[in-house]
Amino acid sequence: MVLNSVRRLRIFPRGSRRGFAGKSLEIEGIKEIVAVASGKGGVGKSTTAVNLAVSLASKCNLRVGLLDADVYGPSISMMMNLKGKPEVSADNKMIPIESYGVKCMSMGSLVAQGEAIVWRGPMVMKALEQMTRGVQWGALDILLVDMPPGTGDAQISISQRLQLSGAVIVSTPQDVALMDARRGVKMFSQVNVPILGILENMSYFKCPNCSEPYYIFGKGGAQRTADELGMKFLGEIPLETEIRSGCDEGMPIVISKPDSIVSHAYGEASEKVLNTLYELSKQQNLRPEIKL
Repeated sequence: MVLNSVRRLRIFPRGSRRGFAGKSLEIEGIKEIVAVASGKGGVGKSTTAVNLAVSLASKCNLRVGLLDADVYGPSISMMMNLKGKPEVSADNKMIPIESYGVKCMSMGSLVAQGEAIVWRGPMVMKALEQMTRGVQWGALDILLVDMPPGTGDAQISISQRLQLSGAVIVSTPQDVALMDARRGVKMFSQVNVPILGILENMSYFKCPNCSEPYYIFGKGGAQRTADELGMKFLGEIPLETEIRSGCDEGMPIVISKPDSIVSHAYGEASEKVLNTLYELSKQQNLRPEIKL
């Protein structure tokens, strides 16, 4: 049972990674931190992050958080229908806005709608630090991080400053997107973050009249890439109008149409992610520990 596996993820504590100046990379109260990433923009990464987060909360009954780390192009506030700005706790920490059972933090909730964020790297890093450790997340089973697209400074810094349990790579089936997805895999490998699997978005379009699938961006590209790289394939998400409209209206499709094929696909992907986290946890706890 997937849920039982998740509840056991941290029975045996992992070795605590430490980062800059010996600072612990863990965030108090959060068991697992998973990045949702892509090598390039426009592949539906944020849409995937939103629907995975809501699936984990609604279908797996987990305590879930969602961090919008795409500071320059925050979209979680619209997709999750976040209203107002985060309140501040007595200890001067931001309180995440909860929506559909998910605790959310996004730069889109901190700036005026449509305002351009023209910041240099150090300011972005400071903002990300405040949106992670400057937030009163409370007890979470899992925090999903909607990563900025690409493999630059922001992505590397997030990977180095947080104890990521793993990363989910999102790609469309076309070769151009998969080429960039491979770069994302290599980046996470270089910072010792395990890949939990590749999820193929916009896999096909099913004609509403004849139900025949049309593979607009190619067929089976992410599955082949996962096989070549020895990684898990998390499933196919079809190209459907309801996914787009749900994001625009602030109601993810796993909420508006929980029994749809798409919602089931997101649910199955969530379960695969959780099972892989459990497997990684067991493997790490079986490693011999050398004490000097």
